[in-house]
Amino acid sequence: MREFSALCQALESGALDDTLRTLSCLGAEIPSAARSRVARVAKGFRETFGREEHTPVAVLSAPGRTEIGGNHTDHQRGRVLAAAVNLDFLACAAPNGTQVIRFQSEGWPMVEVDLNTLEPQEEERETTASLVRGMAARIAQLGYTPAGFDAYAISDVLPGSGLSSSAACEVLLGNILNTLFCKNELSPVSIAQMGQYAENQFFGKPSGLMDQMASSVGGAVAIDFADPAAPVIEPLAVDLEQQGYALCIVDSGADHADLTAEYAAIPEEMKAVAAFFGKSVLREVLEEDFWRAFPEVRKAAGDRAVLRAMHFYADDRRVAQEAEALAAGKFDAFLALVKESGRSSWTHLQNIAPAGAVREQAMAVALAAAERALDGTGAFRVHGGGFAGTIQAFVPRERLDAFRTQMEEILGAGCCHILSIRPVGGAVIWQ
Repeated sequence: MREFSALCQALESGALDDTLRTLSCLGAEIPSAARSRVARVAKGFRETFGREEHTPVAVLSAPGRTEIGGNHTDHQRGRVLAAAVNLDFLACAAPNGTQVIRFQSEGWPMVEVDLNTLEPQEEERETTASLVRGMAARIAQLGYTPAGFDAYAISDVLPGSGLSSSAACEVLLGNILNTLFCKNELSPVSIAQMGQYAENQFFGKPSGLMDQMASSVGGAVAIDFADPAAPVIEPLAVDLEQQGYALCIVDSGADHADLTAEYAAIPEEMKAVAAFFGKSVLREVLEEDFWRAFPEVRKAAGDRAVLRAMHFYADDRRVAQEAEALAAGKFDAFLALVKESGRSSWTHLQNIAPAGAVREQAMAVALAAAERALDGTGAFRVHGGGFAGTIQAFVPRERLDAFRTQMEEILGAGCCHILSIRPVGGAVIWQ
């Protein structure tokens, strides 16, 4: 790795500009804001950890992700469409010569993890410390030797935004460990799998692999998780601007606090249906067998479980249809499928409002507001896990200003974010 002082010189000279333009999805202009963010994270690193100018450092980035198709299909080894976006976790990091990882995310308490213990800790569940420990544990299982490092991070992937800040954090940690201790030998797919392992086994959330894969691999991708150890990844050419559309992520105003049980119930109920057939996930159960045994499955697993299974089969099929539509340049057909997916999530998957919610239904309000603002054009759907967080909309560019104005009048200023698809995933900016 090269020294901190050289990083500062490279920033000032513009030597990093091409990389920063790519990560920020910019044109030919000087990436002033991106330069300032790198300078800010570098300054935070020095001030927080008291490092000298000659300290060798690495600067790394991991993007948030947007789910384009396949809502809650990944944990059943189904298919998804996803893309990295131009919001990221950015960090400056360096080894510290100890067995303690110190991870400072700006605005949050310092996380310190002693690597002498690489087992899940009950008191760390659902915390950043669990992800740090889980990622380090996984590279040890892969035959590498993790050691202590210091990292200062900033993020514009807001927690609870539906853009998967947790996966971006995991991919960032994976790239730090890969750069510092694994000789950059780990592939983006391996880093994504590490992230899922840490989230499942240490954090305690039974997530699928889509979020980590989209963040780690980058661009727009169709992913088939039939074999989770070797997912099939197909890059997709998606140029929204050429199609005359913008991607908007709209914050509903509700957060994900205390909703882990709601998320966990979806894979649990889908797996209960699969278990009726002696299988572990729905991808292993033929849809015709499901329908043939429907009355018996309904009695065994319950109505919500069979409705969620119906959603899985339909949305898994839609992913392939969406990928085909995009590859063929049939954007109107793609938008129609997006709308169908959104309806299925609301009526069958039922991840719009938490169980028992009556007065507070922020996601439903956001979807209704988007339907009104789009007035029959574009498409909209729940984004990501659901229950809280954000919705997604594909908005015709001629309606973009009006759409944002209407959404912010109803849901509050700053709720509507216009994003771009980032062409690369987890990245090393400087080492």
